[in-house]
Amino acid sequence: MKPSIVLPDGTAVPALGQGTWTLGERSARRATEIDALRLGVSLGMTLIDTAEMYGEGKTEELVGEALDGLRDEVFLVSKVYPFNASRKGVIQACERSLERLRTDRIDLYLLHWRGEEPLAQTVAGFEALQQAGKIRYWGVSNFDTDDMQELFATPGGARCATNQVLYNLSRRGPEFDLLPWQREHRMPIMAYSPLEQSRLPARGALASIADAHGCTAMQVALAWVLSRPGVIAIPKAGRPEHVRENAGAGDIVLSAEELQALDQAFAPPKRKRPLEML
Repeated sequence: MKPSIVLPDGTAVPALGQGTWTLGERSARRATEIDALRLGVSLGMTLIDTAEMYGEGKTEELVGEALDGLRDEVFLVSKVYPFNASRKGVIQACERSLERLRTDRIDLYLLHWRGEEPLAQTVAGFEALQQAGKIRYWGVSNFDTDDMQELFATPGGARCATNQVLYNLSRRGPEFDLLPWQREHRMPIMAYSPLEQSRLPARGALASIADAHGCTAMQVALAWVLSRPGVIAIPKAGRPEHVRENAGAGDIVLSAEELQALDQAFAPPKRKRPLEML
């Protein structure tokens, strides 16, 4: 398993976690999805990411059920809707999430994307939650470089712990300016959809490297994300066999030649690209 990634204050978190987007939305899959999340925790994927948006709270409820007896082993992440991101709204939304998650604290609470509420109001809400012990850290999601610069110019904004963005082999735009900016500020990124929802082409360089390692092409793609400095990956898996596959990617070490082959197949950006979202 890849070593931990360090937050700005020095706290270490797993580099390979678990996403939960769409989990909990179908009752027929509930037991399997809970088993998958619990298996992931047992395999060391103890960072779990969710959001009040996912299933309009149903995903948080599933995560809360899955973490029964495991809460203290997990670094729990959730996100607040932009339209709930006023100072008062953030606090109220967090209380609702805590109830659904069956816990008294969220380890990392993120603004899901930029909305109309002033950043100063959102930061004030986050800080109030920290002071009350409801959250340990706060951060943002889907913020481009200019957004991060504006956040850091906001009182208290430099205490942001991370920025969760779309990043994978086919979505390398953040490498041009956002990732360097965050490295300069000693802030990791959290890569959502690191496998492009399994839509990456399982042929060419990915296939040949997978053959050499005796693994799947998707494991190679995830190993690539995990090889990036300062990057946390949160692939989603709703089945235990998929969880095991993701966990196995943490043991794959790509050579310099293999990384170069992936650069040729999935070219890094040569200019600024607007931040993509799913």
